[in-house]
Amino acid sequence: MKLEKSSRFSACPGPVVTIVLDGVGISPREDGDAVKSARTPMLDRLMANFPMTTLLAHGKAVGMPSDEDMGNSEVGHNAIGAGRVFAQGAKLVAESIATGHLWQGQAWHEIVAAAKQGGTLHFLGLFSDGNVHSHIDHLRAMLEQAKKEGVAKVRLHILLDGRDVGETSALDYVDPFEAFLDGLRSPAFDVAIASGGGRMTITMDRYEAHWAMVQRGWDIHVRGEGRQFASAHEAIVTYRNESNVIDQDLPGFVIVKDGKPVGPIVDGDAVVFFNFRGDRAIEISRAFTEEHFTAFQRGPLPKVTYAGMMQYDGDTHLPPRFLVQPPAIDRTMGEYLAKNGIAQYAISETQKYGHVTYFWNGNRSGKFDETQETYVEIPSDVVPFEQRPWMKCAEITDALIDAIRSGKYRYLRVNYANGDMVGHTGNFEAAITAMQGLDLQLARLIPVILEAKGTALITADHGNADEMYELDKKGNVTRDAEGRTKAKTSHTLNPVPFVLVSGDADPAYRLRQDLKAAGLSNIAATVLNLLGFEAPDDYDPSLIEQA
Repeated sequence: MKLEKSSRFSACPGPVVTIVLDGVGISPREDGDAVKSARTPMLDRLMANFPMTTLLAHGKAVGMPSDEDMGNSEVGHNAIGAGRVFAQGAKLVAESIATGHLWQGQAWHEIVAAAKQGGTLHFLGLFSDGNVHSHIDHLRAMLEQAKKEGVAKVRLHILLDGRDVGETSALDYVDPFEAFLDGLRSPAFDVAIASGGGRMTITMDRYEAHWAMVQRGWDIHVRGEGRQFASAHEAIVTYRNESNVIDQDLPGFVIVKDGKPVGPIVDGDAVVFFNFRGDRAIEISRAFTEEHFTAFQRGPLPKVTYAGMMQYDGDTHLPPRFLVQPPAIDRTMGEYLAKNGIAQYAISETQKYGHVTYFWNGNRSGKFDETQETYVEIPSDVVPFEQRPWMKCAEITDALIDAIRSGKYRYLRVNYANGDMVGHTGNFEAAITAMQGLDLQLARLIPVILEAKGTALITADHGNADEMYELDKKGNVTRDAEGRTKAKTSHTLNPVPFVLVSGDADPAYRLRQDLKAAGLSNIAATVLNLLGFEAPDDYDPSLIEQA
């Protein structure tokens, strides 16, 4: 894996620093754009005075099935780190179902066999068509196939979205799906929703930030312990009337009939976690599969046949049983640099730590070379992000400045989570505060990079804070009769910035003008060029050329 020295580019005299402003896109409108509405003098100055372009961060440019699909942090960081575009989970699962390959796999056969031996088949996952972590159509297809193969009893455990889709759209999914289940149900096929709750309240924690979420989900899905309702519809309406929270924050619920939970998970059952994305699937998968598990008290562990939609961690082989092969991302930029003696530094707070490590390295946990890589995780706040929209950007910047000044690292990368995590709350004012807090940190960081004779690449993995209001089909902000807007909590289809910041008065390189559809995958070759290397032949082309 030797990198060739470039004959076209001399190495930057100082460090090269990639700064990912998570969730900060470039919107064509101003209404509802927290990025433009915020006072960000540093970011504005950088965009105005240094070479800048925009990059595609959604759809086919990041391996999603179509250009109607939003990008997300997983696929965005995969693309930045890999230097190439790989077909991602959403596309791989859809193709596996369409071709019938999923039904022919050993994992599916084992799941069905367990259910047909007298157990219940349980499906657990994010219940929407956001196509970021899961897709409801995949669940429909698996239910139809299970019935076709003679499974007698199925229970669904639904995690309500309101984050990758409309913030209060849960009933738009639940009510039609109940009608779909009515059409499937027969004397030989018993199917029902058994439990659920908001994705930011139960089950879908990530990076071990808040194991209590997973424990709440475990108690609800597995043990059938939680507030009881006759239907998911009743639970959603009741919680909304009581607390006025959006879908992602709805408390958990258990569906009961004749006073008993309709679908606790017990010995002999089969369980499919149907999310294809890994970060929010790992902890619940560990709870089901690890014999010596200490994160929380599970109680009696039911002996079940468990499968993930995909394998969520290839290094730890978690889970051991999975339905669809994940993308095989090899020869990432991080691996090349580690094996060519380039010292690297990666930092973020807990909420995005795995994105600058695990996803950046092609869904690989751990380091390529312990002597060449330093990974730093700043613990995130365990509060709603709109309450502290500055998050940990100052603490991240403190550590990053120290790392740059140490002179130990040739390449550094950082993810600032503010634009994404606060954008997901739908709170416009909080998102403005998030951007302003972030701008203060850029004002601290950029001079330090330039003092070290370094180069900064400022970009983002997808949009979010740039579009905080729902849009109509024409792309205009929707308003009710009183002129009120509706909050948008999902990612956007907007491109993201790419700003090349260098202290050289007469740099030896410039942004290329001939790349008309450049995307995040073009960043890796750019970094390698700035470090004085030629990129591998199959990497997407660099964004810079000789001046």
